[in-house]
Amino acid sequence: MWLPILGLLFGAIIGSTISFQIPVIYVKYMSVAVLASLDSVFGGVKAVLEDKFDSTILLTGFFTNTLLAALLAYLGDRLGVDLHMAAVFAFGVRLFQNLADIRHHLLGKTLKNYDAHKRIS
Repeated sequence: MWLPILGLLFGAIIGSTISFQIPVIYVKYMSVAVLASLDSVFGGVKAVLEDKFDSTILLTGFFTNTLLAALLAYLGDRLGVDLHMAAVFAFGVRLFQNLADIRHHLLGKTLKNYDAHKRIS
């Protein structure tokens, strides 16, 4: 369970310490790529909590989501349409849904432990 969280923290620390400027023309692609990666991380954490984690699914989902999102952003640029917004919306919704599921799972586990401890006391 801690591996995806450690990876996220490690990436955030590296990203905040290294000064790297992204050209403005790539900002759309990077925003979509970050959302796709966060979606994969939260999906991995959710899968661990539900005892359904599979590293192959996590890795293939990470790269597939990132490539699809980048392709949508690229096609949108070529067509003059903001297709990257579709990926931002889809990954944003999934990200918040995964986060809500993680929160519900952790709260449910905490409340069960609290009730069991309360009955013993």
